[in-house]
Amino acid sequence: VQLQASGGGLVQAGGSLRLSCAASGTIISINGMGWYRQAPGKERELVAIITTDSTMYADSVKGQFTISRDNAKNTVTLQMNSLKAEDTAVYYCNANLNYYDDSTGMRPERYYGMDYWGKGTQVTVSS
Repeated sequence: VQLQASGGGLVQAGGSLRLSCAASGTIISINGMGWYRQAPGKERELVAIITTDSTMYADSVKGQFTISRDNAKNTVTLQMNSLKAEDTAVYYCNANLNYYDDSTGMRPERYYGMDYWGKGTQVTVSS
């Protein structure tokens, strides 16, 4: 299983960016996907999560960011508007999912509730 994130970059304050993350591999189903971020000198923090029936946002991004999901494509998108300098961070995609491993050539093993992380994508907001 792999998570591939894209969409980071440099933007001026007040601008917008869209981050996307695609999960691939022998996935059975995805319980939830989300975005976290880590600013220099700070701990990684939750930005937004989306499950099959709910979404949750950090207070700092409510009304500013929107998370969405395409279940058919196993992708999650984070639309970031009205960006501020304090949104500058490395953004990480996360997925909690169920998958099977058929690499042994024997009966596939199934794994449930496993967490995967994508490589971070840098978002820099210039003031």
